[in-house]
Amino acid sequence: MSKAGQFLAFTAGLYRERLAFAYSGYVRRDPTALLGLRPGRDDPYAIYERMRHQGDLVPTWLGNWSTTSHRICDAVLRDRRFGVRPEGEPMPPSEGVNLSFLEMNPPDHTRLRRLAQPAFSPRQVAGYGPRIERTVAGLLDRAPAEFDLVSAYAAPLPIAVITDLLGVPDARTDQFARYGTVIGGAIDGIRSLPHALRLQAARGELDALFRDLFALRRAEPADDIVSRIVAAEGDQVRPDEMLPMCILLLVAGFETTVNLIGNAVNALLDHPDQWKKLCADPETMAEKAIEETLRFDPPVQRTYRVALEPLELEGTPVRKGQYVATYIGGANRDPRAWADPGRFDIEREQTADHLAFSSGIHYCVGQPLARLEAVIALRALAQRRPDLRRAGRIRRRASTTIRGPLRLPVRGAGRPR
Repeated sequence: MSKAGQFLAFTAGLYRERLAFAYSGYVRRDPTALLGLRPGRDDPYAIYERMRHQGDLVPTWLGNWSTTSHRICDAVLRDRRFGVRPEGEPMPPSEGVNLSFLEMNPPDHTRLRRLAQPAFSPRQVAGYGPRIERTVAGLLDRAPAEFDLVSAYAAPLPIAVITDLLGVPDARTDQFARYGTVIGGAIDGIRSLPHALRLQAARGELDALFRDLFALRRAEPADDIVSRIVAAEGDQVRPDEMLPMCILLLVAGFETTVNLIGNAVNALLDHPDQWKKLCADPETMAEKAIEETLRFDPPVQRTYRVALEPLELEGTPVRKGQYVATYIGGANRDPRAWADPGRFDIEREQTADHLAFSSGIHYCVGQPLARLEAVIALRALAQRRPDLRRAGRIRRRASTTIRGPLRLPVRGAGRPR
């Protein structure tokens, strides 16, 4: 088929898929389809409650299963009878985004995760604290009385940290924030032809950046993650795995934190009494506020597992090859795990482990860093800008798997450092 023919076929298939999705959601009112549309972006939690009333396991419009039960989500994510892809199925051509070891089952997942793990160990992450604090202080020093929390604060912090850990030279915040928005949005699937073109451009730019960085680190090794990946080439990591792994670590390394900080501030400004509690004791309450945000409005709303063998789940037969969508955002508001789960309370006693960072072998490798960055950022904001308030409407990102503000205008002159 000619390139023009391939282009037309891709475009036609894309819009057929989007039309079927919209029909299932808006006409048939299927909740799992609605979660991938605007209602799911605006308020997924109302849809989760509707699903919860339908039962612990709800069939999807594509013939799979979904759950908002905390118990079942946790069990599925830990169960080795489930994987992230069917056994023996090759990695598909990357029309969307290649998530490296997040899309792999053991042993490949184990092999690549082991290579990334040391940079995000609690001991290593603790050493990043002073750098994070300096970055936060500088951002607040430069922020005017009215600013966009995302572009001026929540995004530059984790981008500066993860590009430094990877060894990316001369990283531009706006450029990398754009990569995150485009690639993060593609996790839901390509939405339109313009989105496909933006994704292709972002991947091309990142490909070129990392290929140049690989060449540099082969000649001049440094104390960074890319140098360790290059040193393991051919032994622990195949050449074709290096680029997707670096892109995953880069984008996941800041997208989670950007959205966590944004969701935390958004929730706190929605609940002024909670913001006052934080400002009264930032040293103690910042960590509690971040943990409650991870439960109440997590940056990652869902993930999927596929049955690797026929099995029974809560008395329901699941065929080999069937998927179970684990709705983390819904599980984190399960009334069987938390009392009054729809209430945002930074003094809440956490009676269960939230699933914001997943569970089981795919538990987020970078969660110690994301937590530390978010706690330091929130603590400094409460200390320096205790009069913070909204200065405009929130604009959410288009993705429904990744939840967070794209723009959050705030105002607060605060106090000098």
